[in-house]
Amino acid sequence: MKSLAPLAALCLLLAGCTDRQDDSQTRSDAPNDAVKRVVIVTGIDYPGHHWQQTAPALAKVLRADARLDVTVVEDPGFLASPQLRQYDAAVLHFMDWESPDPGPAARGGLQRFVRAGKGLMIVHFGCGAFQEWDEFVKIAGRVWDPNLRGHDPHGSFDVAITDADHPITKGMASFETTDELYTCLAGETPIHILATARSKVDDLDYPIAFVLDYGKGRVFHCVLGHDVPAVENPGAAALFRRGAAWTARLAP
Repeated sequence: MKSLAPLAALCLLLAGCTDRQDDSQTRSDAPNDAVKRVVIVTGIDYPGHHWQQTAPALAKVLRADARLDVTVVEDPGFLASPQLRQYDAAVLHFMDWESPDPGPAARGGLQRFVRAGKGLMIVHFGCGAFQEWDEFVKIAGRVWDPNLRGHDPHGSFDVAITDADHPITKGMASFETTDELYTCLAGETPIHILATARSKVDDLDYPIAFVLDYGKGRVFHCVLGHDVPAVENPGAAALFRRGAAWTARLAP
């Protein structure tokens, strides 16, 4: 009887090839040893946020860095999958709105992923991805508090780079964007703020982008990105791209 080992090996190889979406192939113009795999986890959100549009836009922005091999997964439950460990960084681009968060297995998967040294980027309303999980504020640094004023009316505002020496923001200039200026973040976890914006409603400065460590992992949190134009704004796009690279331990 012939051995089935070669056939089994072929099946495993084909399974690995089909695991990722067609539009997330490794960029051939980057050296293989420099490529880092990034997964954007999306699929649920507040009805006013169209993740079906913003997730592809965010992926395109990140892929402008040839070293970032980006996959989009439209199921937050993916955080519970062992396949998460195949990635160097994850991006939370979903929000727990009128639906349960992905559950205990996803919470544990995300926590182990970052604590072990992988990267995490949180975008816009991703700050509300795990409303029922107390540990999330320690991972995210700041989280959505529904008891606070949500944001200024959608409109233009200036994003001020407050740390021009950090690898993410080094050499970046302050910029103007049209977006939602979040005023709803709460938490006491120590964070290092990279950018702020001043509210036109209360004349106070609010963190727009910041970093922290969780275990051995790096976390970059940026609350910009309400819609496609906001994601594609050159200043915001640079923050997202450089932040993702930094969390994956690449030089931005």
